[in-house]
Amino acid sequence: MLAFPLLFLLAQAPAPPVATPEPTPRPTPNGPVVVLETSMGNVKIGLHQDKTPRTVKNFLNYVRMGHFDGTVFHRVIPGFMVQGGGFLPDMTERKETLMPPVVNEARLGASAGLRNSRGTVAMARTNDPNSAQSQFFVNVKDNHRLDFGIGGAGYAVFGEVLEGMDVVDRIVAVPTGTKGMHQNVPTKPVLINRARELPAPKPAAKP
Repeated sequence: MLAFPLLFLLAQAPAPPVATPEPTPRPTPNGPVVVLETSMGNVKIGLHQDKTPRTVKNFLNYVRMGHFDGTVFHRVIPGFMVQGGGFLPDMTERKETLMPPVVNEARLGASAGLRNSRGTVAMARTNDPNSAQSQFFVNVKDNHRLDFGIGGAGYAVFGEVLEGMDVVDRIVAVPTGTKGMHQNVPTKPVLINRARELPAPKPAAKP
């Protein structure tokens, strides 16, 4: 007879508080560092060479051959991203130094904790998941719908802005319009004057 009141009291007791899981630490870039010298200031990007190696190799090849020099940020959408790496100021595509597309490593990056969060750098592509070549974008907000598994094949994150996010925020705020077939084009070109890879840091001297 005493069992039923006991069960009733247990059912009415407040549930113990559920511990809030700790947020997953954001991966730190451990690869080469590239500086984009733009007409609005410098942007320093650290690369996730260990997490998306093919994508990083592809990006570095374009940097080293000078493909990005003289191109523009041709697509700028407030609250979303800034995109560049493929067009000249007159909105003609730079094709002479294009390489074959790189395989989409969005799944590989996602498994290592990479997400399309504010300040991350990812490859732009067409509807074909494996069509990315030289164009990239910088997320100006958390765009997790672009991650693998949420946005289908996803968009491969390969780097993160280490310095110069204030420059990116200024770029995304410039006036835009339509130029030919292209929308969201800055009315005054925002140039990538030069992209350069910084020298690798020297190993610490042994005591």
